[in-house]
Amino acid sequence: MKNIKILLIIIFAVFLALGAYVLKSKFDGQKKIVEKLTPFTVILDWTPNTNHTGMYVALAKGWYKDEGLDVKILPYASGTAPDVLVTSGKADVGVSSAEGVVSSAAAGNPVVSIAAIVQHNTSGFMALSDSGIKTAKDLDNKIYGGYGSPIEKAILHKIITTDGGKGEYKNVNLDVAAMQALTNKQIDFFWVFEGWEVIQAKKQGLNVVYFPSINYGIADYYTPVLMTSPSAIKQKPEVLRKFMTATRKGYQYAIEHPKESADLLIATAPKGTFPDTGFIEESQRFLSARYVDKGRQWGLQDKKAWQEYPQFIIDAGGALDKNGKPIKKLNFDSLYTNEFIN
Repeated sequence: MKNIKILLIIIFAVFLALGAYVLKSKFDGQKKIVEKLTPFTVILDWTPNTNHTGMYVALAKGWYKDEGLDVKILPYASGTAPDVLVTSGKADVGVSSAEGVVSSAAAGNPVVSIAAIVQHNTSGFMALSDSGIKTAKDLDNKIYGGYGSPIEKAILHKIITTDGGKGEYKNVNLDVAAMQALTNKQIDFFWVFEGWEVIQAKKQGLNVVYFPSINYGIADYYTPVLMTSPSAIKQKPEVLRKFMTATRKGYQYAIEHPKESADLLIATAPKGTFPDTGFIEESQRFLSARYVDKGRQWGLQDKKAWQEYPQFIIDAGGALDKNGKPIKKLNFDSLYTNEFIN
């Protein structure tokens, strides 16, 4: 009996030791996984919004970690373009616009668009209905709240003249929020995104008129886009590919689940970012239906979009070199790649 007790004690001790070893091995394995996560930073082009939902979904679902990435979404840095932070190595990927990509290339500090977040241009110009503005030609001689860039002038001139106007208006560079300036009658109209400011205005009970740019002869283009630097593409293509794998999954989820993805955006963005959750849900429904055309893969970019609109910018004198002089030519193929989408 005594020998049996001793044997049982030995067996019990062996099991304890084995259990401790297994737990330690499991813990060490998890620790190694955490240690192997590659830091990766994304810089936004504005405060978090429904253009960014796919990335916040991927973050919340752990899909970046599944790809071995520790992704940090950096807040918008006022006064510093995301393109500059990417080319200077302070961020791996940034959210930008076609105008930003063209401007960076023209100035000799190029970035490359690696995905179209939204398939078509959903921006245009919005005015209050009681301003007397009914059609685009009514924008003539009205006050525009803008930023004073050559491309704004070219787009507005095209829109107004296409509708039969002269293309003449007064430009005011804003020092307050555009929506506030509009409701205070400081301006008559400004450049908006249909899935954001137009919805916002209607939720505030404002009666507005909206003129989509693509309805007036402006070449369609992708806005916004995800971009990175040429050096990042050369030095860490596999890391970028992993980032895009998870990001594509996030946007696909948002396409299929607008309400759930809006909830994830609200929950994952910094606390207090979205005081009106109903507005975010409505904006998400709008964009989820527009991230990609039916039957097409999210993020894909076409040559046509990266030729016609950039050429329009150049023709308008809106692409300036490092000395501030308009350029005449640009290698359009260098502005984008589908390498990380396929």
